[in-house]
Amino acid sequence: MALKKLGNQTVKFQNPPSIIATASIVGPVEGQGPLKDYFDLILSDFNFQEKTWEKAEKRMLKEAAEMAIKKSGVPGNQIEYFVAGDLLNQIISASFAARELGIPFLGIYGACSTMAEGLGLGAMLVDGGYADYLVVGTSSHFCSAERQYRFPLELGNQRPPTAQRTVTGAGAAVISSKNQNPRITYMTTGKVIDMGEVNPNDMGTAMAPAAVDTIVKHLEDSNRSPEDYDLIITGDLASVGKDIVERLLKEKGIDISDRYTDCGLLIYSPQQDVHAGGSGCACAAVVTLGYLFKEMQKGRYNRILVVATGALLSTTSVQQGETIPCIAHAVALENL
Repeated sequence: MALKKLGNQTVKFQNPPSIIATASIVGPVEGQGPLKDYFDLILSDFNFQEKTWEKAEKRMLKEAAEMAIKKSGVPGNQIEYFVAGDLLNQIISASFAARELGIPFLGIYGACSTMAEGLGLGAMLVDGGYADYLVVGTSSHFCSAERQYRFPLELGNQRPPTAQRTVTGAGAAVISSKNQNPRITYMTTGKVIDMGEVNPNDMGTAMAPAAVDTIVKHLEDSNRSPEDYDLIITGDLASVGKDIVERLLKEKGIDISDRYTDCGLLIYSPQQDVHAGGSGCACAAVVTLGYLFKEMQKGRYNRILVVATGALLSTTSVQQGETIPCIAHAVALENL
C-alpha cells in the first residue's frame, strides 16, 4: 500500500476524490458583489422567511446541502455522511440542519477554516474507502455572528478599518469516489498558531501567521513550489492579512504575489462598505464552491491551493483576556 502521509502535516490522496456538485447561497450584500453570477441563490433579505437570523442561517445550510445533492444526481439515501460546522455556539446551524436532513452527521469546528477542514476530512473518508458519497457544508450569517461575537446590531457600534464583514451565506459540496474533475489531491492540516494578538476586530493580523505556517508546510511536504499552482487563495484574511502573508512569506524566500488572492477580497467590490473585506465560514465556502469550482470546470484554473483560515476565539476567552489562537487548513483542488 502506497504511503499517503507526506511529512508531518500533509496527506496525498491515493485515489483523489471528486467534487461532483456544489451549491452556494448568499445574502443580499454578497449578491451585489462582483461574484453574484456564480451563486445559486441570492437572498432578498437577511431573514430568509424565518423568525430569527440563526434560523435563517440553518435554513441556508440545509438548502445548500439539498441543492448540492440534487445537482449531483445521487439519491439522497446514498449520501453516507454530512460533514459540517459553523460559527455559532455548539455549531447549531449544522446540527439543526442535520436534524432535518436525516443524514449521518459529523460535526466539525474550525471557525472560518471549516470549509477546507470539511473538504479534507471528507476526502479522507472517501479515499479511505469509508464512503462513496458524502456532503460537506458550512455557513455563516452577518447578523448572527455580530450578535454572538461583537455587539447587537441595534447598538450601531462603529467598526475600525481593520474589521471585516461576516459573509452571509452557505456552501455545500458532494464528494465522491467517481473519476470526475475537479479532484481533491492533497490536504495539509494546520497547527494552532498564536502570536499574541488580542483584538477581535483585527482577525487578518491574528490569522495571517497560521496561513503562512500551513502554506510553508504544504510546499515542503508536497515538494511543490508556488509556480505549481495556478492560484493560491486564502479564506478570509482580507486586505490586512493578505499583505502580512505576502510579506512573511517573502522573508522566508517564498514569493506568491503573482498568483495569490483572498476570498475576503473577491466577494465584495471596493465600493461596498465592508472595511478590510469579508470573513466568516461562508466566505471561503461560497467563493470556493461557487466561483472557483465553476472556473475549474471551464478550465480557467487547473490547480488551486485553498488555504482557509480560522480564529479559534470565543466570547468567553476574549472576556477572560486570552490571546487569539488561529489555524489554517489547506486543500489542493486539481483537474487531472
